[in-house]
Amino acid sequence: MVYTTADSTAFRLSAFDTASFADKSQPLESEVSIFIDTDKTFQTFFGIGAALTDASAETFYKLPKDKQTELLKAYFDKQNGIGYTVARTNINSCDFSSDMYTYVTDSSDKELKSFNIEHDKKFKIPFIKEAMATAGGKLDLFASPWSPPAFMKTNGEMLHGGKLKPEYNDMWALYYTKFVKAYEKEGVPVWGISIQNEPMATQKWESCIYTAEEERDFLKKHLGPTMEKEGLKDKKIIVWDHNRDMIYQRARTYFNDPEAAKYIWGIGFHWYEDWSGGTPMYDNLRRVYEAYPDKNIFFTEGCAESFDAKRYNAWVLGEEYGRSMINDFNNGMVGFTDWNILLDETGGPNHVQNFCFAPVHGDTKTGQLIYTNAYYYIGHFSKFIRPGAKRIIAAASRSQLLTTAFVNPDGKVVVIVMNQGATKVPYSLWVNGKAAATEALPHSISTLIY
Repeated sequence: MVYTTADSTAFRLSAFDTASFADKSQPLESEVSIFIDTDKTFQTFFGIGAALTDASAETFYKLPKDKQTELLKAYFDKQNGIGYTVARTNINSCDFSSDMYTYVTDSSDKELKSFNIEHDKKFKIPFIKEAMATAGGKLDLFASPWSPPAFMKTNGEMLHGGKLKPEYNDMWALYYTKFVKAYEKEGVPVWGISIQNEPMATQKWESCIYTAEEERDFLKKHLGPTMEKEGLKDKKIIVWDHNRDMIYQRARTYFNDPEAAKYIWGIGFHWYEDWSGGTPMYDNLRRVYEAYPDKNIFFTEGCAESFDAKRYNAWVLGEEYGRSMINDFNNGMVGFTDWNILLDETGGPNHVQNFCFAPVHGDTKTGQLIYTNAYYYIGHFSKFIRPGAKRIIAAASRSQLLTTAFVNPDGKVVVIVMNQGATKVPYSLWVNGKAAATEALPHSISTLIY
């Protein structure tokens, strides 16, 4: 079966073709082929999802009830939606919060007895719980801090970078455990945490800087032991949580230290390194995958920036996701977490005017949902590749077609084919001397299942 989403058509994750295999030995050089080899397997697929931020939750509850239900099903329903299994949320406020907040304000409260999450009970926790219910009762939720409380930092504020003061290392490590336990008390299981969102970025919003060595030492001397002491050894810990550009240097620093590495589930990355309009640095992931094949490489954030409501229908929005996901999976990525799952008609709310796109926007004035094609591009992966799948070889004979492939736990093979060009491309899916003929429409993405 072939499902397709294509520009200038009505196809949106639509049944498109039912190609059949026939004997086919050596393809001709003039023919376009996608070659599949199920005998070679690579990383195990973890899952796909998005961030359930304050902004997403606030927008969600401004929509009519029927649109809330529609959105939840569109993202989390495995049959009628695109089957997200992963979610991220923020510890303390981030740029996509309407206000700045922390769960503790008393600097003398070393044991964090005053820790409370009342702020999150209004919108964020109910939203996460509804998402989990729609997903069948379970999501792999991880949480990331953008900044410790201002009193813990060298610059005395949550914004504009600064560093964690050494005297607050243990108190900050305990803070993560308090968050996990508080959320779980509210009926929201937490799968894991990342140590710091974008630890090399001084931003006008909440941010905190760690060198690789500082993050490594905080993990092995404070956070890791504290998580174990507080009975949270089973929670997964993600390091880096920043761009592809420096991912190898960070990976080498963490993973070459056994005392730090034993606490790490994987290394997280974003896609914002491409400041000058050049090619994203996909190969940097491969270097990590080659050097540390036992460590998970996990995409923890990405979005289309510079929001403009006139560009809701821009086809490049989805193509950015498709291109990144195919290349990153082929270079060792195990899972993908989009940024805000939902934003309003301004690309917010955002307390520092850092507005961006989400795959779906909720117009809080009209009560309507606006689906960009990014939703469908992500869905070509998340709806069909199931957790536990193994990546296999998929090789295209023409560079116009990008491709990746997985074999699901039930034995079904899922092949993603993206046509970046403006012309239709007839091609064959070639497997062990048999081929099935189909075509890639201009500016399209397809999922083939056999």
